[in-house]
Amino acid sequence: MLGLYIIIIIFTLIGVALGRVPFFKMNRASFALIGATSLILVGAISLEKAYLSIDANTLVLLFAMMVLNANLRLAGFFDSIAYKLTCWAGTPKQLLAVIIFSSGVLSAIFLNDTIVLMFTPLVIAITTSLKRNPVPYLIGLMTSANIGSAATLTGNPQNMIIGIASGIPYGAFASRLAPAAFAGLIISFIVILLLYPKEFRKERFQTPAECTVVIIKPLFYKSIAATSGLLIVLFLGAPIALSALGAAALLLFTRRVEPQKIFSEIDFTLLVFFSGLFVTTGAIEAIGLSDFFFNHFKSIAEAGPINLSAVSVLLSNLISNVPAVLLFKPLIGGFSSPVEAWLTLALSTTFAGNLTLLGSVANLIVAESAAKKGIRISFGEYLKAGVPITLLSLLAGMALLILWS
Repeated sequence: MLGLYIIIIIFTLIGVALGRVPFFKMNRASFALIGATSLILVGAISLEKAYLSIDANTLVLLFAMMVLNANLRLAGFFDSIAYKLTCWAGTPKQLLAVIIFSSGVLSAIFLNDTIVLMFTPLVIAITTSLKRNPVPYLIGLMTSANIGSAATLTGNPQNMIIGIASGIPYGAFASRLAPAAFAGLIISFIVILLLYPKEFRKERFQTPAECTVVIIKPLFYKSIAATSGLLIVLFLGAPIALSALGAAALLLFTRRVEPQKIFSEIDFTLLVFFSGLFVTTGAIEAIGLSDFFFNHFKSIAEAGPINLSAVSVLLSNLISNVPAVLLFKPLIGGFSSPVEAWLTLALSTTFAGNLTLLGSVANLIVAESAAKKGIRISFGEYLKAGVPITLLSLLAGMALLILWS
């Protein structure tokens, strides 16, 4: 039966990594759910243990952050920020800098997928109106959203898992990884400038971009207050999941917005995806594969942070970053310096998403949204920027992490 278990696990992880298979209408969530259910049915893990393997705190945190983001999105917050920032730019270099650093900072506070979802159509609209090549700006958006999200525990899903599993305080995590993320944003900016010299010649825009946006003021101010309050209590050391849920509950207490309008903005498939992956990794532990993985990788990973980073990058590009973190989750506690290992894992699995166009969900969101507007970002075109940005940002990030350890 072990062979059957391994086949199901491999099928599930490949499906999650690819996101689709020919002739089937399936996504990552459906692969995760089918794989988890199959493992329960064949006896790799019992239903009771499957329930216990699901990390409720991570799901609560993810759900709560999506509620906050939904309120901010409906209030016009993201549209307002994006338009105002991009309209301040007077030259192509300034526009690229504004896109990279604003999306990086916002991705550190909110989910990076949310930021690229809101920014992509705005970047396309502005670059089109200014008669610029949108590709370098969109690549800048992808890479900066991934890099910036590494700075905090709420920047991306894999960091949320790490935050709950490690118990590292929000402020302590940010103090260690924010400098690495900032260095990565600078590297992304410089690499894109060097790759597209004709696009970033010294010249000023002739036609100002349209900068009007609709804001729902009551919801806008209430959402800002709730989010600001959440960040304050997180930096003061309050429980991450419970604090986020409290902020979400506050925003749902309203006379103006129908709850269904908020819930329709929630990506419930992401919650299904996480639940399925939790059960799959629970089955990996139950059948002893995690011990096998631990025995083979611990000596390599514990040889130093660089080795752990290399293994994390490799796994993240083979099976995607969230499954990679879940595979490492039961192993990190056995390391001699678990906190440093968690921080290395967070940095490496996040920055690894910039290596290829398929490396992160944020990349795919931008590429697919651009394709709908007739803008093609090819795999090779992205790779020209993705490889140097990933390698250089990882080197700089790891150097800062080791230096301040």
